[in-house]
Amino acid sequence: MATPQVPISVDPDSGVWSTDGLPMLYLPRHFFVNNHLAVEAALGEAAYARLLYDAGYKSAYSWCEQEAATHGLAGFDVFHHYMRRISQRGWGRFTPLRVDEASGAAAVRVEHSALVYQIGRDAGRKVCYMYAGWFPGALTWAGDGQGQGFALKSRETQCAAEGGQAHCLFEIEPA
Repeated sequence: MATPQVPISVDPDSGVWSTDGLPMLYLPRHFFVNNHLAVEAALGEAAYARLLYDAGYKSAYSWCEQEAATHGLAGFDVFHHYMRRISQRGWGRFTPLRVDEASGAAAVRVEHSALVYQIGRDAGRKVCYMYAGWFPGALTWAGDGQGQGFALKSRETQCAAEGGQAHCLFEIEPA
């Protein structure tokens, strides 16, 4: 199977990297995760998870809006495009297991999570909570595009860092 290519442009004057016109940062995984863990330690996991949820939701919603315009996509095609794109950017492999287009409810499996790889499979806790806001943000955008106004919540129900789990799993349901 051929590896899908992600188009990366580098501005020769500024050094800014971009994909599909969206500015990107390229940094080592350990650098990002070490910063993530430092903020978690300072704020506490629960407070940090709430902040990340809201920021992730907003970012996913905005990303879907931009990608829809860039690629001429609409509705749930944008959500599936989002799953493919984040899977190509080193965060992990994101696979929608089910998506109910009438309610926005979904389940997403995450394999090869960057957070699990860096923190370890034996952390004894869920470490991928950063992703939780991404799914309802993207699904809400898809629903809004079809006049459905979803109110969704998401939670990680299992994590590969808990030990013994093969992958992470997120459940998204109406709030």
